[in-house]
Amino acid sequence: MIQNSTNILSATDPGFQPYLAKNDKRAKIFIWTVSIIVFLAVAILSKVKLNVDLGFNPHLFAKANAFINSAVTILLGLGLWSVKQKKYLLHKRIMIAAIILSILFLVSYICHHLFAGETKFGDLDHNGIVSTDEKTLAGSLRIVYYFILGTHIPLAGIILPFILFTAYRSLTGEYERHKKLARITWPVWLYVAVTGVAVYLMISPYY
Repeated sequence: MIQNSTNILSATDPGFQPYLAKNDKRAKIFIWTVSIIVFLAVAILSKVKLNVDLGFNPHLFAKANAFINSAVTILLGLGLWSVKQKKYLLHKRIMIAAIILSILFLVSYICHHLFAGETKFGDLDHNGIVSTDEKTLAGSLRIVYYFILGTHIPLAGIILPFILFTAYRSLTGEYERHKKLARITWPVWLYVAVTGVAVYLMISPYY
């Protein structure tokens, strides 16, 4: 009965139509290659600072990141709502939009670190060193900030292949496998997006 219902839906709902031909071997190579390249690019380039006059404050990239993460948070909420309402085509479009925004975030994130360098929480005089007095002024918020950052960074580092594999299972029409992955991907992705905004709000006074 369930199988028959799925077959009827797949024949009538555009959201159930596969967009890609299933090729797990090629998909795994592509997804892991992209994930490793992105991880290495972020890890390496985030340690590099280019002294270039952009003509604007490079911390605007950080503000853009916060807006993007806010938009992704909203889209993830809408994505969950749309699939529960069985609006599968709308769900697919929303999630693709969230992926596109996440790609823009990666570009903006790299640009921010390349042109603005590292900012330390509590560094009021912007000398790159957080003194004892500055730590005292920052108080317990400093602990909260580094806890959030300490969970945000590793989860942000591992979420990309989960997002891509989850999307792949949907685009090839493997909806049961897609749902199983989504139960892991969605909450982690949401946490990364929400904490990304929180990190910006907490660190931005020290830009």
